[in-house]
Amino acid sequence: MSEHIYKHIEITGTSEKSTDEAVKNAIAKAAKTVKHMHWFETIEERGYIEDDKIKYWQVTIKVGFRLED
Repeated sequence: MSEHIYKHIEITGTSEKSTDEAVKNAIAKAAKTVKHMHWFETIEERGYIEDDKIKYWQVTIKVGFRLED
């Protein structure tokens, strides 16, 4: 078994539905260009309010991915 080296990036996803959906949207978008993603960590959650209601959620996550050998 070889040792793995990881890099991480921070990205922010949004959703009108939920924080979970915002995370899923962020990971789905990142997956189009980032290979070997292995983990994520929630860094920050926030929401946008419009007309006294939650309009959408924003979640910033740190995503770890394995560097290729």
